[in-house]
Amino acid sequence: MENYPYLEKIISARVYDVAEETPLEIAPTLSEKLGNTILLKREDLQPVFSFKLRGAYNKMSQLSEEQKMAGVIAASAGNHAQGVALSAQRMDIKSTIVMPKTTPQIKVSSVRRYGSEVILHGSAYDEAYQHANILASERGMTFIHPFDDPEVIAGQGTVAMEILKQHPDHIDAIFVPVGGGGLIAGITAFVKRIRPQTKIIGVEPDDAGCLYEALKANSRVILDQVGIFADGVAVRQVGAEPFRIVNGQIDEVILTSTDEICAAIKDIFDDTRAICEPAGALAVAGLKKYAAKHKLSGKTLIAIDSGANMNFDRLRYVSERAELGENKETLLAVTIPEQPGSFRKFCHAIGQRSVTEFNYRYSDDEIAHVFAGIQLKNSDLGDDGLLKKLESQNYRVLNLTNNEMAKSHIRYMVGGHANNKVENELIFRFIFPERPGALLRFLTHMNLRWNISLFHYRNHGSAFGRILVGIQVAPAEHQEFETFLEELEYPYWNETDNPAYSLFLG
Repeated sequence: MENYPYLEKIISARVYDVAEETPLEIAPTLSEKLGNTILLKREDLQPVFSFKLRGAYNKMSQLSEEQKMAGVIAASAGNHAQGVALSAQRMDIKSTIVMPKTTPQIKVSSVRRYGSEVILHGSAYDEAYQHANILASERGMTFIHPFDDPEVIAGQGTVAMEILKQHPDHIDAIFVPVGGGGLIAGITAFVKRIRPQTKIIGVEPDDAGCLYEALKANSRVILDQVGIFADGVAVRQVGAEPFRIVNGQIDEVILTSTDEICAAIKDIFDDTRAICEPAGALAVAGLKKYAAKHKLSGKTLIAIDSGANMNFDRLRYVSERAELGENKETLLAVTIPEQPGSFRKFCHAIGQRSVTEFNYRYSDDEIAHVFAGIQLKNSDLGDDGLLKKLESQNYRVLNLTNNEMAKSHIRYMVGGHANNKVENELIFRFIFPERPGALLRFLTHMNLRWNISLFHYRNHGSAFGRILVGIQVAPAEHQEFETFLEELEYPYWNETDNPAYSLFLG
């Protein structure tokens, strides 16, 4: 494979009429945590919040006058669409973008703001792609491919040219997010020619590893399906030209989980106060995994922060999964006896670890199933960790930390109506101070005659935790229970008569 023509293409690529030379910034917190020098290439700071602008503009700048007059067309659900649309606006070229009907409105509106015609077609990218090619033929327009085009690849390669200029000292590895392969192809073509000792490591989601599978098979493969959490890299087949360039040239491809990507989004936020999209954080997730696997120390590692087109409504999901991705939280299903005091005993077994979530509903008179989220200590990761401690006390424990269905669905569906009417049940809403021991204090001060029949708690990262609890208290003991509430000194509200309780939980 001859890289030299690409070296020339990249050096002479026309991208700076519209793209920015983005900074290469140290990530101080992440560097300290990993014991290496971690640098972020901030492509999230481009005018369209993604590197895709580079390749689109470079391709379009080289069209003939006849092609420019006829206009351009592209298929994309996100970053490439915005790159083509802005490039067309700057060059005064008519543009059409075919987007799947499922594309979020925020992205459709963004493309329209640049003056492009938007056509919504099909339910997935492949259908939009096929329709765009048909329209290109019918209208005589030039199709701008998102990754499988030499001029697009050369435009993306200017990211590498900037990195080597900005950091002339030794670089141990550059981590690159991979979708169709245009970015990693451009970076590989440039870096391996100039600094062949620098490792190029691709990073893909574990449910969209098209380059990983292609390298393993030594041939491009089509994945049966891909996950869409990191939608910017949800590609079923790596491009032909990108694969030709990187095959035998890159050093490794790493697969990362959704939780690891969410943790990387948090890492980038902690160091930059910027929120990147899942595909944008992919390289950082891979860097962390690679550094841990190879026990790296004192190395200089660069990750491409490739984009920041994040939908606001995904932030809660990212926040909830980040702790799991850092191995700082575990989700457990624990079976406890259905009898007064068993809840308190279980909390004693947990000890001073912070409880991040607790879901429980009375089911029968024998046993109860508790869904718990628990923050981990460093010692919990060893042989004498939390699971072994609970099992040694005869608790039946099922680890749900890596159970995708449990994390995405079951945790929010635990409970419901009790099988039989729960006698003398009172429903109270509390605000607990968010500190270890707050729940244990509640249980320790509560009379053992009062059985907890419902419990829901979720830590949302604030100074206080919000708890809903059901407690069986005989009418003759209501005054004693009121005294307990006052002595507890936690804010509380009686929700026994709340219609939502009778509809969904009573």
